[in-house]
Amino acid sequence: MPRGKFVGYKGRSRHFTNPEELEEQRRQEERKQQWRKNKGKDSSSDEENESEARGYSSKTSSSGESDSESESDSDSDTEVKTKGVENLIQVENPNRVQKKAKKLSQLNQSLDSAKPDLSRREREQLEKQRAYANYQKLHAEGKTEEARADLARLAIIKQQREEAARKREAEKKQKELAQQRKTEFTQKALGKKSYNI
Repeated sequence: MPRGKFVGYKGRSRHFTNPEELEEQRRQEERKQQWRKNKGKDSSSDEENESEARGYSSKTSSSGESDSESESDSDSDTEVKTKGVENLIQVENPNRVQKKAKKLSQLNQSLDSAKPDLSRREREQLEKQRAYANYQKLHAEGKTEEARADLARLAIIKQQREEAARKREAEKKQKELAQQRKTEFTQKALGKKSYNI
């Protein structure tokens, strides 16, 4: 019967390695290592060659060692309640983060020394605000392109308004002169003398 995750035909059952078999294999490896140490052979190079020849990777033997180390570490820390079958199956998940109890002195030191960590969005928001404040300052000083364009436009508008005011003044004077000539002409035609005082 084929072993592995995917089976070619429907209805065939999958075969999983029994945890007791794995434990027994680990114990046999440990016995062999003890025997080699007692005999005086170099265990590291021979062990890798023999385990690869049998189909075992060196990872299984090192994982067995790390399991015993992690068990001793977990015994020293406070016991963590497990959910479901978590305590029956040993899983090495590199992404799993186990919470470790911190001492109060460590917490106080970390809080005092650490700056408030900002998220990416908060940092971007602060950068935008700083950039906007800097832009407004430069704009008020007239150092930005937009400010220069605004000042040039204002100068042109001011000049146009001054010219329009001069034209209005000139037209007003012309109208007054025309009105004055007209009144003089009508009075002359009527025969009245104008007295300029």
